[in-house]
This record gives sequence, structure tokens and C-alpha cells, in this order.
Amino acid sequence: MTQAIASKTKPPKGKPALRIGFILARSFTLSAFSLFADALRLGSDVEDRSGRVNCDWAVLGSTRNFITSSCGIQVAPTAPLGNPKQFDYIAVVGGRLNVAEPIDREAIAFLNEAAAAGVPIIGVCTGSFILAETGLLDGRTACVSWLHYVEFRSRFPLIDASSKHLFVEDNGRITCAGGSSVADLATYLIRRHVGEAAERNALEIMQITRRRDASEMQTRNPLGSTPVRDKRTNLALIMMEQHIEDVVSIDDVSDAVGLSRRQLERLFRTEFGATPVAMYIRLRLEHARRLVVFTDKPLIDIALETGFENVSHFIRKFRKEFAITPVAARRRHAAETDA
Repeated sequence: MTQAIASKTKPPKGKPALRIGFILARSFTLSAFSLFADALRLGSDVEDRSGRVNCDWAVLGSTRNFITSSCGIQVAPTAPLGNPKQFDYIAVVGGRLNVAEPIDREAIAFLNEAAAAGVPIIGVCTGSFILAETGLLDGRTACVSWLHYVEFRSRFPLIDASSKHLFVEDNGRITCAGGSSVADLATYLIRRHVGEAAERNALEIMQITRRRDASEMQTRNPLGSTPVRDKRTNLALIMMEQHIEDVVSIDDVSDAVGLSRRQLERLFRTEFGATPVAMYIRLRLEHARRLVVFTDKPLIDIALETGFENVSHFIRKFRKEFAITPVAARRRHAAETDA
């Protein structure tokens, strides 16, 4: 699945060892961009002067118009799109998914030119959606956040997607889940191109104890405040959570985490005192409860969205789990909100 991009030869003296061109989507995630850019600054830093000795970067755009982030802060492009071969990587920073055209036609053409020239392209946060939309992830595995996994699979069913890892590197493309994993990706690239000392400098100044590897699991506990001790049970729960509507078999879940069904059942009984089937139903009912109290969707729609055969079956399971019917739960929530 993963194919490392070969390390490049160190550039001549006086040129940065790592150069990143950023393309910011409309309503981009500011934290993802700032973590990446500041890691580069710190990895390039010499005696706290914030110089661009080892790393260089630019915000690229077809115009110099400000680009507004999802939190409202604006960033201006610092360079035209130009020749993509002047960069070691082009990083597309995504943001909100309800933006119709996150990047313009000129930026799309630039990305295709970069791909044709063999310049590695990075999808940061929901930048993976932009790369998939433009065909730049065809035949590759995309890393997406657990939060957006279901939507990615819905939009791009032919692209292999993973929400297990922090980032995935596959044949000239790198996709990153976003959040704090952006710092892991940035310092990984700093170590590759600049060196261990530069990586350590960036991590220490950012107060990060260690860089996490790409293969480490994304931070997510489907059970909320209930602790999950074993990584394999947590991974199984995440898979269940991602298949609320299109319910998968426990055999498929156990295969995905590398265990036999019997081993998975033993782990679940040890950890939760319940079978995987029971925990799967609990996750689906918790999701159903949120839809009941926070939306006005008909019960038939909620039943289908949470993988139940019909409304009667759904109501029976709901009442058994929460000691209240869905209709009564909705009315009680409405009364409490009015009060």
C-alpha cells in the first residue's frame, strides 16, 4: 500500500533542503496550515532567528486575493503558481466540505502539471477530498480523518481509504488526517530532507515529546468517556462506527484488526463484559439516539440510517437500551430545551 518517495539529494549550498508550496482551499483549516508552516520554520531555524536556511515555503495562488480560513482569518498568497518543479512538495490544505469549488481551475491545472512532472503532492486534512476529486488519488490509498471517513467513501467509492493511520504515503501522494498529525508529517519530512537535529529542534520548540509514526492510530474513542485499553478493540469499535448504516459482519471486523472472531470476542468480554455484536448494537443505538433528539428526521429514516431492518425492530432495541421509546425521548428533549 505504502511506497516511500525517494529522498532527494541535498541541494547546493545556499539552497533550502526542503521547499513546500502551499495551496489553500477556500475555508481551509488554519491549524493544519499553521502547524505545517511553523514546523518548517522551526526546522529551518538557526539560533532562534527564524531564517529560511534549511526550509522554504510559499503560499501559491492564481491571484493575490486573500483566502479566508474556516475560522475567518485570512491569508494572502505570497507567490504565483509558476513552475511546480521549484518545490519538493505541493501541499493542498483542505477545509470545510460544503464549499462547492474549494480551489480554482488554475490551481487544479497546476496540480496536474506537478503530478506530470513527478512532484509529490500532499493532501492535508480534507485536502484528500480535493486530490480525489481531481483524479490525483486514483489507484492509491487515501488517509482521511475518522470524522470524514464515511463521507469520503460515499463520494469516492473506487478509492481505497484508511482512517487507521495518521498519514499515508503512496506512489507520489501523501495524505494526512489533519489535526496534530500535521506536525508529525511535517517533522517527518524535515527529518528526511534536513536531518535529525532539525526535526528535534522543531519538536522541542513546539513542546512535542516525540514524532508519531505514520502507522500509528488516529486518536478516537467511539465510547466517549469510557476508556478503551486495547488498541485492537478500539480499532474494531472505530470500524463499527464507520459502518453504522451498512452494517458489516463481526468476521469482517475481526479480519480487519488481524484477529480471529474468537480472539476478538475474548478481548471484548475482557474489556467491556460484552460481545462485539452487543457493542456494535450499542454504537448504532447511540448514533440513533443523537438523531432522535437533535434532528426531526422520521423514525423510519433513522432506523435505516442506523442499520435496523424496520421501525418496529428499531423501537424495540431503542427501548431496551435506553428504557424509553424514541418518540418519548424526542418529546422529553424538546420539553427540556423549551424549559
